[in-house]
Amino acid sequence: MEYVYVTLIILLAFVALLAGAWAGYFLRQRIAEKKLGLAEVRAEEIVQEAMRQAEALKKERLLEAKDEIHRLRLETDRELKERRSELTKVEARVQQKEEMLDRKQEALERKEERLNEQEKLIQEQLAEAEALVAKREEMIQKIAELTREEARQLIMDDVRVQALHDAAVIARSIEEQAKNEAEKKAREILATVIQRYSAEVVTETTVSVVTLPNDEMKGRIIGREGRNIRTLETLTGIDLIIDDTPEAVVLSGFDPIRREIAKIALERLVADGRIHPARIEEMVEKVRREVDDRMREYGEQTVFELGIYGMHPDLIKIVGRLHYRTSYGQNALAHAKEVAYLAGLLAAELGEDVILARRAGLLHDIGKAIDHEVEGSHVEVGIELAKKYKEHPVVINAIASHHGDEPVNSVISMIVGAVDALSAARPGARRETLESYLKRLRRLEEIAVSFEGVEKSYAIQAGREVRILVRPDQIDDAGAYVLAREITKRIEQELDYPGHIKVTVIRETRAVEYAK
Repeated sequence: MEYVYVTLIILLAFVALLAGAWAGYFLRQRIAEKKLGLAEVRAEEIVQEAMRQAEALKKERLLEAKDEIHRLRLETDRELKERRSELTKVEARVQQKEEMLDRKQEALERKEERLNEQEKLIQEQLAEAEALVAKREEMIQKIAELTREEARQLIMDDVRVQALHDAAVIARSIEEQAKNEAEKKAREILATVIQRYSAEVVTETTVSVVTLPNDEMKGRIIGREGRNIRTLETLTGIDLIIDDTPEAVVLSGFDPIRREIAKIALERLVADGRIHPARIEEMVEKVRREVDDRMREYGEQTVFELGIYGMHPDLIKIVGRLHYRTSYGQNALAHAKEVAYLAGLLAAELGEDVILARRAGLLHDIGKAIDHEVEGSHVEVGIELAKKYKEHPVVINAIASHHGDEPVNSVISMIVGAVDALSAARPGARRETLESYLKRLRRLEEIAVSFEGVEKSYAIQAGREVRILVRPDQIDDAGAYVLAREITKRIEQELDYPGHIKVTVIRETRAVEYAK
């Protein structure tokens, strides 16, 4: 019984185990199905979300691709437009060149046609001339009963005269054309240069005036028995003129440096009030040293302004001495600076060395600084100074040739000569004495009248033009042109004058009748 009970219990337990296992399996199956369903739903959501993201990413990529395509299309269109524009320009240039070539070809063809026509006309004229010459030769032989050689010589003489006349006419035409072109170009260059530089006109005299505080000072300047005035005149070499001019003393002398020393010394003596021989000697010596230093300063300032370097110190001091030198009333240093500036500007226009041109312009009249102390003209003295201080050969040649004493061997020398004449010829730059002025006018008229066939001559416009009346029965139109050239050459050889002189030859024929 107990065994059955145990067996029953075991069976029940087994049944319960099977039921639990089945129930567990069923429960796990349901749970698994539920999880599977949830997983499928989640997976579906994930797939949907992924599809949505993929769709959004696809749209974004499509938009980016469209933007990139649009940008590339715009760049491509711009490049195409640029290339089309360049091609258009190139085509226009090519077309323009083709048109130019066509025009040139047409011009050449027309010129060739004209040349052929001219050649044909010349051949015809030559043939006619030969025929006329032959006919004329026969006529001369028949009429004058000359030999063939004599007739030929007569014809050759006649032809030679006619050829000379034609040559003079052609030479006149060519020279006028060349002169007009050269004058136009020179006028443009000179106008450009002159507009870029302007200088004051400085006029100097041979006297200086010292103002006195009162007329009593004149007696102190004269001193007892004239000791003070004699001392001052002896030390300076300047004449003191004390006359009735109120409160003024006139200093007269041709040496501007000595006159300047005397003027400054006298002004300081008057201001100091102590005037006696010892004080005068002390003051004159002191002022002489100051003027010496001042000349060096003038020279250093001048070369600095012109940008000239490497010049010998002694030569710089001599340049400063030009401040106290005048020529026809024109300050020599101001003239030298003006020539230097203008020479530099002209050299720049012509592509030459500007600094060397300025150096040559500054030193072209350097001999005037000491020409009264040594023998020789200022040109000779200037050449010696330039050689002594080892100046550039171009500078030496510019000094030697600026008045035509030696031939020009460089463009800079030619520039310096031209600018020197330009500076001297400016209105108001220089002044001449009445005697030398009248002498030059008379000499101009004498030169013109000395030629054969000249009836009268008149110097006008202050000697800048000479007008010549010729006898029409002795000089023809071509001869008048030749006469003008010969008179011009004669004037250039025999006269010294500032600027230029215009020669005008007038030939006129008058027919006069009287009604009675």
